[in-house]
Amino acid sequence: MVMVFFRGLSGRSGVGLGLWKRKQSGVRLEAHVFGPNIGERIRPGDHDPWCLVLAATVPSRSRSAPSPPASPAAAAAAFLLRSRAALRPSRRRNLCLASSSETLVGGSLREEEGKRRGEVVVSKKEEEDDLKSWMHRNGLPPCKVVLKERASHNERHQPIHYVAASEDLQVGDVAFSVPNSLVVTLERVLGNETIAELLATNKLSELACLALYLMYEKKQGKKSFWYPYIRELDRQRGRGQLAVESPLLWAESELDYLTGSPTKAEVLERAEGIRREYNELDTVWFMAGSLFQQYPYDIPTEAFPFEIFKQAFVAIQSCVVHLQKVSLARRFALVPLGPPLLTYRSNCKAMLTAVDGAVELVVDRAYKAGEPIVVWCGPQPNSRLLLNYGFVDEDNSYDRLGVEASLNTEDPQYQDKRIVAQRNGKLSKQLFYVYAGKEREAVWDMLPYLRLGYVSDPSDMQSVISSQGPICPVSPCTERAVLDQLVEYFESRIAGYPTTLSEDETLLADPSLNPKKRVATQLVRLEKKILNSCLQAAVDLINQLPDHTVSPCPAPYAPYLK
Repeated sequence: MVMVFFRGLSGRSGVGLGLWKRKQSGVRLEAHVFGPNIGERIRPGDHDPWCLVLAATVPSRSRSAPSPPASPAAAAAAFLLRSRAALRPSRRRNLCLASSSETLVGGSLREEEGKRRGEVVVSKKEEEDDLKSWMHRNGLPPCKVVLKERASHNERHQPIHYVAASEDLQVGDVAFSVPNSLVVTLERVLGNETIAELLATNKLSELACLALYLMYEKKQGKKSFWYPYIRELDRQRGRGQLAVESPLLWAESELDYLTGSPTKAEVLERAEGIRREYNELDTVWFMAGSLFQQYPYDIPTEAFPFEIFKQAFVAIQSCVVHLQKVSLARRFALVPLGPPLLTYRSNCKAMLTAVDGAVELVVDRAYKAGEPIVVWCGPQPNSRLLLNYGFVDEDNSYDRLGVEASLNTEDPQYQDKRIVAQRNGKLSKQLFYVYAGKEREAVWDMLPYLRLGYVSDPSDMQSVISSQGPICPVSPCTERAVLDQLVEYFESRIAGYPTTLSEDETLLADPSLNPKKRVATQLVRLEKKILNSCLQAAVDLINQLPDHTVSPCPAPYAPYLK
């Protein structure tokens, strides 16, 4: 690694990083300099419109060093190469393979494969020196929890750890209090709260920054302070309570288990988002002075292939904690003894909380010694629980499905209807959430909006505009048209699933069912229950109409349901 000076055609000059690379019979100097865009890499031969890099391709006389260059440009490069002793010694760039020890999430049969390749394998002594022991040596005060393990569904993977009570606990007891010195936040990673807040404000993902930091720390192996914690994350492999990875890491054929569910599209959309995060890593690395100073030669997108970053991102996603009442630079935190070692539950009220100098957990229920400790995962629907943590909660009161309704933009009265909708707190494209157990209320909430979409008479529309509430003229034919549209919509969504509710029940009764298919079947079964309840609510409303002989009125500009 050498420094490279460059001069632009307009006289602009600067300094970049260069890397000697052997190519057949010569050695080529590849420069990484900052062009018009932050983090842009300019290499010799790129023909940049304003930048000319001093670089050379010279023949090699030996395998150990390049021959002296002859041209002035090559001479300058050679001088810089001889001066590299003044710089930090560069390490050989090691691309991370999915099964190598350089990954944040270890591969299958990692120990066995590591022995075959001569890699360092976790010893029995290291296993005994677990995460909690390391934390105690580094400031964790006495606590009331212990690490236990449960078998993985996949016999090729190590058992997963979980946090359990080490003694009987009562409501209000502090299970543990992790000092801030053992908590990873953006403020700690980037070394500057101002930069951390800048990154967060500009929508650069906190998860991407945390993943990048731990990937760099992983490359240091046992030299890293965080080695025991990273080793624990490797063991967990981003798995949830069912030892199932997030669908973000499923194969394409496994995603078919989610056919019919909107979660499948959410998975693909999130995966594209992770790709965009990966493309921004070099910018984050350059802007974050602490990362740039610690790893000046390890350009992220060259040090870590996308698939490795994706695995690391998903692992961080499964264990990050959203702290309340703290600065932006500290709101997303990685807390050893926190998730995924803690069990998430939707009906729990205990949360990891930032207190003076620490992050602590106060339990909300009594525990017997050995019972797993549970915490609240926030008001997340099951689709989000599966996407983030790899599990589904059957008793999730926050579970929901979305129904998107929109006014017809071809309607001559579209603008008037849009104004009326906004006056009543709705948009021209409105998302209605249907919560489990509250399907009838959700259907009732949709009716005024849909009735508005069916108004066709200009005089009726003027009457609606002059009214002060969401009151639309409700004729028997309009009401039948609205309810018929809802029935057709819910029937269509239910038909989009390849299995029925009874078939799902049969699948779930099979103890040998593939774990990923099991958790996916749990999700789609709960979704179908919500949709069937909505369908029944609409049918009940039709049955309550006073005159069943009335036909639905024509609606050339009926609202859309998606």
